[in-house]
Amino acid sequence: MDKLSELLWYRSPAENWDEALPVGNGRLGGMIFGKPTGELIQLNEDSIWSGGFRKRNNPKAYDNLEKMRRLIREGKTTEAEALCSDAFYGTNENQRHYQPLGDFHIWQDGADGYTDYERSLDLENSVCETKWKSGGVSYSRTVFASFPDNVIVIHFTADQKGKIGFTALIDGKDDDYDKNEAYDSSTLIFTMSDGVPYAAAISCSAKAGKSCCKVCDANRIHVENADEATITIACQTAFRTSDYEKLAISQAKAAIRKGFFNLMAWHVADYRSLYERCAIDLCDNSGGNAELPTNERLQMLKNGEKDNKLTEMYFNFSRYLMISGSRKGTLPLNLQGIWNKDMWPAWGGKYTININTEMNYWGAEIQNLSECHTPLFDHIERMRENGRVTAREMYRCRGTMCHHNTDIWGDTAPQDKWLPGTLWPMGMAWLCTHLYEHYLFTGDKLFLAEKYDTIREAAEFFADFLIEDDKGRVITSPSVSPENTYITKDGAKGTICQGPSMDSQILHELFTAVINCSEALDESVKPEDDKEFAAKIKSLRDRLPKPEIGKYGQIMEWAEDYDEAEPGHRHISQLFALYPYDLITKRHTPELAAAAEATLIRRLTHGGGHTGWSRAWIINMWARLGDGARVGENIAALLAWSTNINMFDMHPPFQIDGNFGGGAGIAEALVQSHSGEIALLPAIPDEWESGSVRGIIARGGFELSFKWGGRKVKELEILSKCGNRCSVVGTGLSVTSGEESVSAEISGDVTCFETEEGKVYNVTGF
Repeated sequence: MDKLSELLWYRSPAENWDEALPVGNGRLGGMIFGKPTGELIQLNEDSIWSGGFRKRNNPKAYDNLEKMRRLIREGKTTEAEALCSDAFYGTNENQRHYQPLGDFHIWQDGADGYTDYERSLDLENSVCETKWKSGGVSYSRTVFASFPDNVIVIHFTADQKGKIGFTALIDGKDDDYDKNEAYDSSTLIFTMSDGVPYAAAISCSAKAGKSCCKVCDANRIHVENADEATITIACQTAFRTSDYEKLAISQAKAAIRKGFFNLMAWHVADYRSLYERCAIDLCDNSGGNAELPTNERLQMLKNGEKDNKLTEMYFNFSRYLMISGSRKGTLPLNLQGIWNKDMWPAWGGKYTININTEMNYWGAEIQNLSECHTPLFDHIERMRENGRVTAREMYRCRGTMCHHNTDIWGDTAPQDKWLPGTLWPMGMAWLCTHLYEHYLFTGDKLFLAEKYDTIREAAEFFADFLIEDDKGRVITSPSVSPENTYITKDGAKGTICQGPSMDSQILHELFTAVINCSEALDESVKPEDDKEFAAKIKSLRDRLPKPEIGKYGQIMEWAEDYDEAEPGHRHISQLFALYPYDLITKRHTPELAAAAEATLIRRLTHGGGHTGWSRAWIINMWARLGDGARVGENIAALLAWSTNINMFDMHPPFQIDGNFGGGAGIAEALVQSHSGEIALLPAIPDEWESGSVRGIIARGGFELSFKWGGRKVKELEILSKCGNRCSVVGTGLSVTSGEESVSAEISGDVTCFETEEGKVYNVTGF
């Protein structure tokens, strides 16, 4: 890698929020506009939400459940949807929503008639910098968010002494703060009690060889004639501590005492310990365009230019956002990650779990950022008890469940009053497959033993909830195919249905997780009835509907071969079995893979992929189908038409899942490890003719590093983290460990060999 793929930079300040640059430490986030004066840093903290937990389960649901199922079975769609609005919507339609912390403003001296302007975000070090010249003086302002010190840091310098001067303050949205005042001569305090109560503390230090004035008075910081200055911003909320004001002040002051260079050193060391684990290097085909500012490079993609280094940057940026937005002890990434400017953000800035939250974490394991996955696991546990209540009160079922959204409190009742999305019972089931995926990548049996009960509970709900259809299969009812609308044979439109394809596919993966976990774990850590429960789940899995091929040669989306009201719909739910699951593969189910291809072509022909996250999902699916040309086409489309100049994904509006889904798709084109096999370069575009990968992770606990040229692997190094058997796609490969040859077996076109934990294996002969 080089700076061509690790530096976002621009020749002018951000004109709006969608051009500002993000910093974050998992909990605190900031959007940096980079204005020499009149600077705005828009601030967030992950637990600032609109209020407390609401009890919203509809008490009428269970008494109407069998009636609802009968109406659906009889095709009385209109009556079923009317009943849904009466008996199955939440008693308050909305869960809580995400909110901003406030805006930090800086009016800096020395910005008149500025020249030589540049602002940048260094992905290698997680540092945002603004530089300019004015009056013969060179100024710089550096911003980063430190995980070790729990603060956002702003540092001011100039190349001449005594030239740093500014006034700074914080204000809140809607003017509803409680305190905004000087705590002492070096610290401001800002508090809010509406919603989740919180406090932000802002400390300042300034240094000068001659006279320097630095003081906090009223609600402002004033600095004059300084050689350099540093500001630290801390925030704590009542979600985590009752002493949130005291703790925020303590953290801001402790950080300012450490000094800028110590803060920077510890921040960079912490960040790079994660960021440097994984890297890709694609051959440069930009013709020199990679030296240009990021916004100009994106514009050139619109004009049909090639730029592999911009694709590489997108991959790096997705890892940057993961490290910056999801760390141990934080909340998981919501629809905006942790970056949001609005009191009422789009879709509430919540956790939409009919794909978007899950997509946020598609890249976590394969990109060697497994620790960043843990906030999602913590939130599943936060949802678990609420999900038990919803399962019992609305459906009289055991286990735990959730509908298509959740919030900071783990609310599991139906969200919105929107027929295409609200009454979908699969949210907890899909989330729990992430617990199993973490085990598949890490081989961590202690983790699996801890989380197995949660996976079991999600399955237990469906053991009670599923009903039998007229073909003897077990299906969900009521449900929807997320956000899509079907057309019946008589021309009626509907959304509520029984047994949509995605539900059966999610349950196949969830039930497979239960069965495999039961086999993998020792008897001592499993419930007494586990053998019987696993057998029951296996029986149910065998009775689930299988993916079916419809009249257009496509994978059917519903139990009936309906037409879609919107053939180019953004959701492609019936292909869950292709990605993220592996029930459909080109190698093992070629007929279904061909139908999946037909499904994608049909969607795209009718305008699909028009949202950023949908385009990202499509990249992953083409990768699974081994179509490198279409992977390349869709990466180019994602960058050209669904990416802001700050590299944030556009739904539109901004929605961060496309960034993570796109990063995962780039990785999926390079390495796949589903179905028990590792495939290298399964779907690379023609323009990725040569390159290298370091530190990418395959299921089974394997860390891979390799080079390729002429679209063929040249050198492969495998670190076995778990000592599992390794199967690499390729016939007659040679395997060595150190200077010793390793015995390998051939199974079809796959080379298989045993590994030892902690050993490195070199594979040649591709």
